[in-house]
Amino acid sequence: MMKRKFKNEHIFHLMLLPSVVLVFIYSYIPMAGIVMAFKKFSPSKGMFGSPWIGWDHFQYMLNIPDIYQVLWNTIFISAMKIIAGVVFPVAFALLLNEVRNRLFKRSVQTIVYFPHFLSWIILGGIFIDILSPSSGIVNQLLTAIGLDPIYFMGSKGWFPFTLVGTEVWKEFGYGAIVYLAALTSIDPTLYESAVMDGAGRWKQTFYITLPNLVPMIILMTILSLGNVLNAGFDQVFNLYSPQVYSTGDIIDTLVYRIGVLDAQYEVATAVGLFKSLVSLLLVSGSYALAYRYTDYRIF
Repeated sequence: MMKRKFKNEHIFHLMLLPSVVLVFIYSYIPMAGIVMAFKKFSPSKGMFGSPWIGWDHFQYMLNIPDIYQVLWNTIFISAMKIIAGVVFPVAFALLLNEVRNRLFKRSVQTIVYFPHFLSWIILGGIFIDILSPSSGIVNQLLTAIGLDPIYFMGSKGWFPFTLVGTEVWKEFGYGAIVYLAALTSIDPTLYESAVMDGAGRWKQTFYITLPNLVPMIILMTILSLGNVLNAGFDQVFNLYSPQVYSTGDIIDTLVYRIGVLDAQYEVATAVGLFKSLVSLLLVSGSYALAYRYTDYRIF
């Protein structure tokens, strides 16, 4: 039976082969470098010839200045992104679902999906110009209505919220796809019955649409928990500066500075390994919760 099934689906396995090869080369083979977290690395002796020193780098990691502040920044920024990444796509999906003009609806969808496909290298430059305290359009509008300019990229208090706001702007349209798909699966007879009972659009939304979206909202929220320690390296790296390290520095940018700029490869590996292990536990837990509360299965 399995042999026949494989024979019938061999073309699909061949389609997956390039991806499997790339994942093996760029994800599995580099895992051999994990040993550096337990060694005193010497370039002359190589990764495997360097002497073992046990858990020293992990102890050093716990004594890095501001390590706990960096961990808090990562969790805080990620948590805000998870919350905003549910609220805004759901709100947008509900609003777009009310549009009856198909041409206008598709045009809006295309416009809001587009930023998802732009890299943070491009968007970083755009946002730096838009949010500039002197010439940015946002601060010009604030000045026009009598408010003081805000240094979004250089203010310790504003920077984390700037990260969340720019992330929402980039991803909310693409994130709404799953909720728009969930809306199409709602039985239309429910709305017909509600209309016959005299329910308006607001009551239909609160008593039919939202309750039917709750399982999908719960599922997407739970699955997002696995990314609590991934606050978005590309975004932060392209937007932050030493002025906002105290509130904007995250684990990935810390690893970059330690490993690439300071050439402390072993310590950077130890920090990265710690993050990976915690992320593994979070991902496993999120999938377990998703299976328990929404009957979601990977296969």
